This record gives sequence, C-alpha cells and structure tokens, in this order.
Amino acid sequence: MLTHPTLDLLNELGLTGMARGFADLEAQPEARALEHGEWLALLLEREATQRRQKRFEARARAARLRHDAQVEDTDFRAVRGLDRGLFLQLAGCDFIRQRQGLLLTGPAGVGKSWLACALGQKACREDFSVAYHRAPRLFATLGLARGDGRYARLLKSLERVDLLILDDWGPETLTDDQRRDLLEIVEDRYERRSTIVTSQVPVDRWYDIIGNPTIADAILDRLVHNAYRIELSGESLRKRAPRPTTAAAS
Repeated sequence: MLTHPTLDLLNELGLTGMARGFADLEAQPEARALEHGEWLALLLEREATQRRQKRFEARARAARLRHDAQVEDTDFRAVRGLDRGLFLQLAGCDFIRQRQGLLLTGPAGVGKSWLACALGQKACREDFSVAYHRAPRLFATLGLARGDGRYARLLKSLERVDLLILDDWGPETLTDDQRRDLLEIVEDRYERRSTIVTSQVPVDRWYDIIGNPTIADAILDRLVHNAYRIELSGESLRKRAPRPTTAAAS
C-alpha cells in the first residue's frame, strides 16, 4: 500500500502526532463522514497530546525523582495525619504558580519523600520544571563544585527550576559551608520559585540544625514564611509492606 503524500509531509514537518492521527483516521471507515473541520480538530488534538506527553517525559527525566509516585495513588487511609484536602489542594500546583513553599516533616517511613515526589511528578505533568535532591548529597555536590569551578553554575541551575525538592534534611548540624550553601539557595529562590523541604526533624528544631543564629534567622525567615506545612506522625508504613519470601536452599 502506497504511503499517503499527506502522511509523508506531516512526518517531514515533524508533526508526528498528526501523522499518527491521520493514519488512524484513514483506517476507520466511519471517519469518512467527518467534516474537514472535525478532521483537523482531531489531528491537532493528537499533535497537542503527543507534545504534552513528550514535555512531561523530558521534565520527569530531568527531575530525577526518587520515587515513581503519583498523587492519584496517595494512601489517605494510613493513620499519619495527612490532611486530604490540603494535599489535593497542593496537587493542583497553585502553590508553585504562587511561588509558595511546602515543609513536610515526620518520623522515618511515614511517606514524606513519596509525597514530595508525587507532587513533583504532578508538577512535571503541569509543565513545570522540577529538580529532586537529597540534601546530604546536594551539599556534597556543592562542596565539590566549589573546588572545580562549577559552583556558580550549579547554584544558577537550582535557582531557575520551578520546583526544587530538598529531601531528607537533617538531623546533623550544618557545617559553615553548608549553612552558606543553604542560605544562597533559599535567598535565590525566595518569592521567585517554590521549594519543598522534607525532614525527620520538626520545624521548630531547624534553628538548632542550622547552628549559626544569624544565618539561621535569615534561612528560616525565607523558608518558613509563605510556606505550607504538613506534619506527619505515626508508625512507619514500611512495617505494613509484606516481606519477600525466600526460597529454601536446595
């Protein structure tokens, strides 16, 4: 069967979504009853859908989220103090549009990182740029970058991303360099971009983690101001997960 010249032209122009839509419609006898405008609308919708999906996939790869989490899979039945209404409100991503933050605290295993990644994945779907970093590794990376000339460039990349997720901050007290790094990050992003911070340490103890009173005042003023808070509690959800069975040795 010869390739339709319109199909060739659509692929040549990079309109692969429209090309696939055109081929699908050509294969459906009932589509011949559609008006030209209806055909065009269907083809444009296929192209727009494919482009949105490609943008999402690119943003998700760049985000490097720790968990493959989706807000639709959130377990609201678990007893951990998660406010369903607030979380679903955050899932709408208006807090990112309004350049607000989120502080997610609670003991180990209650799902802080998973919830943060779920919001990050939803942000990617909403066409926001996202970057996920475990705080200890980010500080280590910044320390190396300070010595090899990449420091300013790395800070600039952290400044520009729409949603920055700083996961697993604390409980160790920050060093002098880490304090300055964190101050640079929050100063660059304050009222310009959104940041999610997760920690096992309650917010009222972050002052002690930062260490230096002057720098702590500056950092917390920017982190806590205009930020939502989710304070989780309860036992680790990992205890509920079934343990894998091991086959007996032969």
